[in-house]
Amino acid sequence: MARVEEIMTRKVVTLSPEEPVFEAARILRENRISGVPVVEGGQVVGVLSEADIMELLESHELKINTILPSPLDVLELPVRMKIGLKEAAERINRAASARVKDIMSSPPHTISPGADMGEAAALMSKKKVNRLPVVDDDGKLVGIVTRGDVIASF
Repeated sequence: MARVEEIMTRKVVTLSPEEPVFEAARILRENRISGVPVVEGGQVVGVLSEADIMELLESHELKINTILPSPLDVLELPVRMKIGLKEAAERINRAASARVKDIMSSPPHTISPGADMGEAAALMSKKKVNRLPVVDDDGKLVGIVTRGDVIASF
């Protein structure tokens, strides 16, 4: 069975915990990826995924079901939330000003480069994650392995 180091992606897109979420969303979109490790001081401190961003949009008491609401949705938002326009705008601004550290999954689930793909598959399944940052013995990020990588290795 293949080892993680044999199929992992070595050039990994990462984010800082202080990165604004709107910038993180742009990075995910431009790189056509659904999640990235969050690194601080050379150590993986979390993972940010599209699901985390979607949860942010659903939280903050916004209750907006789409990323790009229609103008009518925006006008109806305060009525549906039973709040005024000013408070609705404040809530939207709070969501927009969130940082990666505010919504990332932490602590991260990681795997070593020497682990076999069966171990990676079991860990992803057990922890219900779609990607695992690959870290060396010092905790330094050396790659990332995804569900697609695991499936392709069989």
